Amino acid sequence: MSICFLSLILIAADPLPASKGEWHGFAKHEFTVGGRNATVVSPKSPAPGMPWIWHGEFFGHKPAPDIALLKKGFHIVYLSVPDLFGSPEATKAWDALYDRLVLTHGFAPKMGLVGLSRGGLYCYHYAIAHPDRVACIYGDAPVCDLKSWPGGKPVWSMGTGKGSAGDWNLVKKIYGWKSNEEGLAWKGNPVDNLAPLAKAKIPLLHVVGDADDVVPVPENTEVIEPRYKALGGNIQVIHKPGVGHHPHGLDDPTPIVEFLAKYAGK
Repeated sequence: MSICFLSLILIAADPLPASKGEWHGFAKHEFTVGGRNATVVSPKSPAPGMPWIWHGEFFGHKPAPDIALLKKGFHIVYLSVPDLFGSPEATKAWDALYDRLVLTHGFAPKMGLVGLSRGGLYCYHYAIAHPDRVACIYGDAPVCDLKSWPGGKPVWSMGTGKGSAGDWNLVKKIYGWKSNEEGLAWKGNPVDNLAPLAKAKIPLLHVVGDADDVVPVPENTEVIEPRYKALGGNIQVIHKPGVGHHPHGLDDPTPIVEFLAKYAGK
């Protein structure tokens, strides 16, 4: 986007739909885009450039970083597209909300993404499709390979996680796989498609529990980290020794807040 075009967007920006309640003391706006329910939480005083953070899933869980960023002038965004696992259908739905927020409401053209657990699939797949729209990605125990979750040990001979049979069957249906073998051979996972992110110089932060048996670190983050570094990418990983998939986040969320504020606030 050119500077002139961005200026026109900001001049013509329309306000968000009227607030429908509060979230931790901040105005909450709820509306539909393409038949999907969107939630936007507004800061009391928006920061210059209208920076924003988009949650892939589980908005509202461990809210401390969001509250801190709202106080810094960020908007917080969530679109309800459950059980789509970051599929092309989910990416298309995100496109519609992105266009509305940026072109109609004057939000910054690049956002920070928060991918908690399966939310990592939404964030990584969207960033791979649109690296020019993403400022940074924070992954919290993020799923980076569908073979690992919801596949896991029951369907993947190399898997060590518990897996989820119901979710694996949903994934097969959504992605159009006719067999387990087709899904296991698929090369569209985030672990296999990091080059667009590295080329766009998108920084990554992962927070992981080393004892996670749902989204095992060796099958997800520990695959992403060396591959991203080999591509010249910037990634930081914060390990929580002895911690499983839960609890998410950090007792002191400062590193998360500082990361998102630094890169998504530009």
